[in-house]
Amino acid sequence: MDERRIAARFAGFDQDGNGYIDREDFYVAAKALLAEFGVTARSGRGQSLFAGAEAFWQGMAGIADVDGDQRVTREEFVTGAVKRLRDNPDRFAEIARPFLRGALAVAGAEASGIDADTARRVLGVLGVEPDVARAAAGALDADGAGRISEDAAVRAFARYFTVPE
Repeated sequence: MDERRIAARFAGFDQDGNGYIDREDFYVAAKALLAEFGVTARSGRGQSLFAGAEAFWQGMAGIADVDGDQRVTREEFVTGAVKRLRDNPDRFAEIARPFLRGALAVAGAEASGIDADTARRVLGVLGVEPDVARAAAGALDADGAGRISEDAAVRAFARYFTVPE
């Protein structure tokens, strides 16, 4: 994975721009999703999103926080998370799924999934550049049915963060 792409992925996780990834970054992302879709933190969907954010942070820390200081530096991200997740993208999907499931629920996903515009909004809130988010959301609706399933969204998110372009 090239340096520019790693920097973009790291910045996507480092929501507050302080130079490292920590629990607060996952909560910042959750709060931004709640604000974007007008859902309260106390609601069932809000609580599920925060539980997913905590699980995602724990998973990320477990594979990347080498020194155990409860934050992931850029170096730890590159040598820990990126390498391990590239070797096993399914692991990334596994640790991200509770958060993404919560994000999709907050976005109003139904059993049939979400539409491409809603997927684009979720990706945008999570720091994906607008052009990339638009293209990714369009590509996720592979069968042209107008709906994107949770599985397709989780797989695409895992690919975005783990597969070199």
